[in-house]
Amino acid sequence: MTEGPRFSAEYDGPVAQLNEPVRVRYAPSPTGALHLGGARTALFNYLFARQKSGQFLLRIEDTDRARLQPGSQEQIQEGLQWLGMTWDETPLIQSERKPIYQQAASELLESGAAYRCFCTPERLELMRAEQRARHEPERYDRRCRSIPPEESDRRAAAGERFVVRQAIPIAGTTTLQDLVMGTVRFRNDTLDDHVLLKSDGFPTYHLAFAVDDHAMRISHIIRGDGWLPSAPKHLLLFQAFNWLPPAFAHLPLVLGPDKKPLAKRHGAKDVLEYREAGYLPEAVDNFIAFLGWSPGTDQDIFTMEQLIQAFDLSKIQASPAVANLERLDWLNGQFIRRLTPDELAARVAPKMPTVSAHALTPLIPLVQERLRTLNDAPEMLRFFFEDPDTYRPEQMIPKAHDAPATAVALRTAGATLGGLTAWTPDAIEAALRGQAEQIGWSSRDLFMALRVAVTGRTVTPPLIESISRLSKDTVLNRLDRAARALAPAA
Repeated sequence: MTEGPRFSAEYDGPVAQLNEPVRVRYAPSPTGALHLGGARTALFNYLFARQKSGQFLLRIEDTDRARLQPGSQEQIQEGLQWLGMTWDETPLIQSERKPIYQQAASELLESGAAYRCFCTPERLELMRAEQRARHEPERYDRRCRSIPPEESDRRAAAGERFVVRQAIPIAGTTTLQDLVMGTVRFRNDTLDDHVLLKSDGFPTYHLAFAVDDHAMRISHIIRGDGWLPSAPKHLLLFQAFNWLPPAFAHLPLVLGPDKKPLAKRHGAKDVLEYREAGYLPEAVDNFIAFLGWSPGTDQDIFTMEQLIQAFDLSKIQASPAVANLERLDWLNGQFIRRLTPDELAARVAPKMPTVSAHALTPLIPLVQERLRTLNDAPEMLRFFFEDPDTYRPEQMIPKAHDAPATAVALRTAGATLGGLTAWTPDAIEAALRGQAEQIGWSSRDLFMALRVAVTGRTVTPPLIESISRLSKDTVLNRLDRAARALAPAA
């Protein structure tokens, strides 16, 4: 690690060469599940890397030990894999690199780019309270910055607790040439001397991020614009190490329809919750890709390969993106209808553990156009594999008829169907329409009664097609059972 110089008054220096091999990373903190905003950041990194024939890396930023949630890392990785994002190389785990960050902090102390702060939590809270009372921004007052290095070394050697803070230039400006936000300038006197190394020896995000991005040879940092205020500190940190910074691209915030940050109150789910709710990963990918990005064409449905080919950082908008979750429902239906019956059966089968994909395949065409999510399928298809639990007589009886008449109609339909030699949709429909005419019922009324008797539901796939796919014995038994439920003595 190269020794860094003392800070200059400002930074407006170069960033990594854009024609170098692309290496990007998604760097989540395992403090919760993967949400849509995080998935979008990962997707934009993934698309950019794959389009440029570069590498997409994964880094787990787990140095904030107090906020870690058991199982979160595994959930995040499972969510990325479900969305079709595979990473190159073994994920880097920051908690395994503590000595590396401590050595980096020591080098910054030696160069004067950082200093030890011995202020107690009580003193810092009092300082912030006084700043609030004066209506001033809350930031460190640099009290320990003036401590001579010899005294700082002595106090540290004596065991006094300290943190390491970055010595931000007090004058001048820092300029970011952002690939999305454009030129952004920051006055250095508005920046805080933030903590780089905590008293427990663990780094903060800021130190670990810079050390690891350099070690991983990251060419582009594509991240949410919540990190934009930290960008000048990060540029100055790279300068302090004498490292060429990566290029930065800050993504716009994702808002709900009320123009507030997208959250569960808007109906948004964590990524794996969308999987459990029956959404296809292709639909989720397509949905989040359009949150702040547009291909500049009329095409609005893309496969992953098409997204890779079309993606362009220059087409990411700088203004916040508004998420319309109804579009995700529409997209999901579109992708469901693009699957072959075999493919859709394979997707539905896990939702119906007692039924094989092979058994589902011939039934899929009956429901494919009606599905909004995969979770709609089990209820629509269950009657093919299970007899109705109960019958609700009021649903079977047409308005113009009563229970005894409906029971007779069902028994007559059973006799009519029982006499068929060809169990085909055409034969079944002709027989039932003939029966309706014979008993003076409308086909609509008879089919309504038959629908509930055979399936137990008022809304089903096409009735005649459904009857033809059930065995004759199953249909006759259900008609008899329904008739007895209406009028046992009829």
